[in-house]
Amino acid sequence: MNATTTIRRSGWRVRLRFGLGVVIVGLLLFTLGADPGLFNLDRSPVVGFVQIAVLLVGLAMICIGGFTSLNTLWNGLEKSIIADIGYRLVATGYVVAAASGMADVFGFGSQPFPATPYFGHWQAFGVMAGQILILLGFILMIPAPPKTTRNKKPPEQVASQS
Repeated sequence: MNATTTIRRSGWRVRLRFGLGVVIVGLLLFTLGADPGLFNLDRSPVVGFVQIAVLLVGLAMICIGGFTSLNTLWNGLEKSIIADIGYRLVATGYVVAAASGMADVFGFGSQPFPATPYFGHWQAFGVMAGQILILLGFILMIPAPPKTTRNKKPPEQVASQS
């Protein structure tokens, strides 16, 4: 199958809308976890376990919805190696963000276990680094536009004119 052939798959609009809907719900959850004061739900001056967990669940939903939407845009064509690298970067970025966000809970953060988990500067840096990896992965997953052959002469005509 060549690159200009597109396979029509039924239901691609439903999958695209579903993926974008999951991204929007994930963005709302991510925003709720990042700044609950926007929703008048800020009950503590510190960032605690539940707030970090909500933030990471929202980020996971953004990753899953983005993966679904961008996978739908390939429209049945074989994915490139660059796109495969993008998929892996999204997954790796989420693992980096989740491990950084939950570092105190997992036991390798700056606060020992009996103390209340604290979302510090290094954890915030790790979560942001994970988000940058996720962004780079999504950019790599975008399919290239199909090549058009309009206004180009076939090689036989070019050779005969010389």
